Amino acid sequence: MPILKRANQPDLNYTLDDYTDPWRNAPFIVLQHGFARSSKFWFQWVPYLSRFYKVIRPDLRGFGRSSKDFNLATGIAVNAYLDDLEAILDDAGAASAHYCGESMGGIIGILFAAERPQRVRTLSLVSTPMQLNQAAKTRGSFGHASQEAALRALGAHGYAQSKNTADRFPPGTDAGLMAWFAEEQGRSDIEVMIAMQRLFYSLDAAPYLPKIKAPLLGLYPSHDTHTTPEQLELLRRSVRNHTLVQLPQKYHNLHCLKPATCATQVLHFAARHDGISCHEA
Repeated sequence: MPILKRANQPDLNYTLDDYTDPWRNAPFIVLQHGFARSSKFWFQWVPYLSRFYKVIRPDLRGFGRSSKDFNLATGIAVNAYLDDLEAILDDAGAASAHYCGESMGGIIGILFAAERPQRVRTLSLVSTPMQLNQAAKTRGSFGHASQEAALRALGAHGYAQSKNTADRFPPGTDAGLMAWFAEEQGRSDIEVMIAMQRLFYSLDAAPYLPKIKAPLLGLYPSHDTHTTPEQLELLRRSVRNHTLVQLPQKYHNLHCLKPATCATQVLHFAARHDGISCHEA
């Protein structure tokens, strides 16, 4: 787990999973987590990807093992996230990489692909809204005046438990998975969560979509409560080279609910772009 140290910037943690043949100089895939999560939330995907690609799993600043030592008023910002990601790619020796982000991690990917196109080979989005809709904001407040008020009242762990049963996981989901998810998200710092929430509540990724040149794969639940049909239609109209796949599901956490399906889709999408085979005898 490399720790990237920079002058006057927070330390950044990332995990590099690499089971590729050392003589093949395999390309890189970045897996970027969403709101108040960490690189750990991709563990189910690693076996499917790391035999053929070098997998970079960053912790966003303030989450996981990345440092919280920065000014929250100015340090949670679009340019900060983009600069962090570019620094991690440089540190890992990746001139470019395939990028896959889930939920808010996908929004960061949209911005990165638009603003740093030379670094993005393909862009994969998993349950990624273009902008968080009002219904999702209201649902996430759990009867409080706002989602910020809910976070302060429930705490990180209580908030994660409430979200788990609200729109993340369907009834009958493995209780162990849900408990693990809440425990891991419960480690997040409330103030960092609130600062990130404020940024993404005000952010609209739609203006960035026409600037995306990389081939785009969108993996979405068929009845997602976060991403409306209008947002998906906007994505279709705005990004020329796109492939959208809707999986039969109405809950948000596709990357945990269908890890094999999602990881395999991303793997073969990247491989088609690179002209390589991801099958072995």
